[in-house]
Amino acid sequence: MPNNKHDQIRLATYNIHRCIGADGRALPERILAVLEEMNPDVIALQELEQHPDPALNLLDYFAHRTGLTAVAGPTILNPESRYGNALLTALPVRATRRIDLTVPGREPRGALDMDLDWHGRKLHLIATHLGLNPAERRRQIRLLLNLIEKEDADLTVLMGDLNEWFLWGRTLRWLNHEFPVSQRRRTFPASWPLFALDRIWVYPSSALASLSVHDSRLARIASDHLPLTAVLEMAD
Repeated sequence: MPNNKHDQIRLATYNIHRCIGADGRALPERILAVLEEMNPDVIALQELEQHPDPALNLLDYFAHRTGLTAVAGPTILNPESRYGNALLTALPVRATRRIDLTVPGREPRGALDMDLDWHGRKLHLIATHLGLNPAERRRQIRLLLNLIEKEDADLTVLMGDLNEWFLWGRTLRWLNHEFPVSQRRRTFPASWPLFALDRIWVYPSSALASLSVHDSRLARIASDHLPLTAVLEMAD
């Protein structure tokens, strides 16, 4: 499934909404079909729900069917299920750090802070799903910005569902300062996209070859978000 170009990779971020589509049905097969349409090398997933029963382990199911390596980043754990973030990657994983972004009194949130190997280059990737409250997001972005060490990586990517509804919100201003080139694409709601809740930020910006919404007929009904994709290129 993954791309094999040495100098180019395709990233994606996708809030799969527990695999619940526009018709109210939870159908993992639809989400898998959207993943196969995109054919990503690396994809961050949000709102992934798994169960201890191996037959109901969606992350393993997606990894097996796509041929990608799975990295779990659950934020809510109980005896019946695990829920939260995950990553599927064709790139080798050098290091994985699970970051707790939970604000007291709010839903548990987190991030996967990872080092991936892109043919000998270090890709520092942070995949996250931020909170619904503006003050909560500001606190979470401050924590994430402290993780970014541009001088220590060939490429730095921050991606996920930022839940930022306000174009000039403080969190976006901070990110615009850290990542000088910002491109927004509307991804929510999937049936009629109005808001750019899902983002992919890249440093250096010259590595971002393209950014687009995967707006297929199937993607419009598989979840309440559309996937956001980016093609990255790195000069030798």
